[in-house]
Amino acid sequence: MPRAVRKSSNAARIVRSLAPQAENFRRSRRDRATEVVQDYVEAIADLSASLGEARVVDLARRLGVTHVTVNRTLSRLQQAGYVSTKPYRAIFLTETGHRLAAECKRRHEIVVAFLHSLGISENACEMDAEGIEHHVSPETLAAFQRRLNKR
Repeated sequence: MPRAVRKSSNAARIVRSLAPQAENFRRSRRDRATEVVQDYVEAIADLSASLGEARVVDLARRLGVTHVTVNRTLSRLQQAGYVSTKPYRAIFLTETGHRLAAECKRRHEIVVAFLHSLGISENACEMDAEGIEHHVSPETLAAFQRRLNKR
């Protein structure tokens, strides 16, 4: 086989072997893009439940960002259909926002419970779950839940 054909064939094999890795990177970027949305709707739901309402100042404090950042993000969340806002009023989740917040909370609770079942401290469980919950696949989350159900 001519050398140029072998090089071309090897290059094609390498590119094919990298395809799964590329998909993993695409998924990770997608997950990171949705993290902020998930964190905000979860925080809005928690604040509404504990304080009766979610306000910009409360979200900024809770998420460790400025009120300018909160306002910009809320604008994007409103355009995406997750929240409704009015100037100088509380922030409200739409039905879509409520569904997403409930799903985020469920994922968070499963991850925390699973990590806790491994003997990890409560503080570490909560901290680690904040990252894992956004990136865990449905398959892995289901496995966590099955393991927890077996206890």
